[in-house]
Amino acid sequence: VQAAMHHVASNGVTSVHDMQDFESLDAYRRAHARGEMITRIYSVVPIDQWQRLRDEIAENGRGDAWLRIGGLKGFMDGSLGSHTAAFFEPYTDEPDDRGLMVNELDDMHAWISSADAEGLHVIIHAIGDRAIRDLLDIYRDVAEANGPRDRRFRIEHAQHIHPEDFQRFADQGVVAAVQPYHAIDDGRWAEKVIGPERAKTSFPYRSLMDAGAHVAFGSDWYVAPPTPLEGIYAAVTRRTLDGQHPEGWVPEQKTTVEQALRAYTYEAAYDSFEEDIKGKLKPGMLADFALIDRDLTGMAPEQIRDAKILRTVV
Repeated sequence: VQAAMHHVASNGVTSVHDMQDFESLDAYRRAHARGEMITRIYSVVPIDQWQRLRDEIAENGRGDAWLRIGGLKGFMDGSLGSHTAAFFEPYTDEPDDRGLMVNELDDMHAWISSADAEGLHVIIHAIGDRAIRDLLDIYRDVAEANGPRDRRFRIEHAQHIHPEDFQRFADQGVVAAVQPYHAIDDGRWAEKVIGPERAKTSFPYRSLMDAGAHVAFGSDWYVAPPTPLEGIYAAVTRRTLDGQHPEGWVPEQKTTVEQALRAYTYEAAYDSFEEDIKGKLKPGMLADFALIDRDLTGMAPEQIRDAKILRTVV
């Protein structure tokens, strides 16, 4: 825990949403009790353990500004690279393969409905267009059945969205919790796997933002590095890691620097119901910030990756 907190702090990170388990939560509680926390942690546990989380909150509350609970993580499908992301149409390079669901839809609906009814925060991984639509349908049905409240359902990754579903994120109040680094990593080979047409709506950050959806940026560490500066570079330039797309892979999905900064700060705080205490620099809010060696808004976008973190304050 200490090594991880110092590592992310060196990259300007002051808060993380940790998708692990109760064992990890116990480790964070021990660090917190010893006064060793230098990173604020939203500790998220598996969705099939929603009853244990409900009971934990009833007994101990949801935590404080250093360590919070209340979130549940689940999975709809797998990943693009392993051909396990669930799509409507077959993979371009595997015409008999459409990916797979990790869990049965009935199980997902039951877990999500039960957890939401208890006021818990549901956070579900979905990458392929079929998995994303099925999850949006479950979220819609659960919200209608359980009644209105500020629930902030999240879709983690939301990488390959059917164009008909962009507006649903905004209309249903679903947060897209995404990782820009994946776009310049997967962008090296994604078209070979799903073809050029589906690539047009892959990692579609600008389309989601234009639709009015909440889009929060993160890292998916340690699948990808916990480096917001690289993430901002990725969102703004979409230059793939192999250097083959100097003008950007699917350039119409580029964001502005300001949009990327907001997604890493205010929107990330909104993503965990904390926008009233962090995510902006203003009187009365937590003084969490990173000092960067240059003004990201006043330089060539391709140079953002070279910026350095001088100091991180929590």
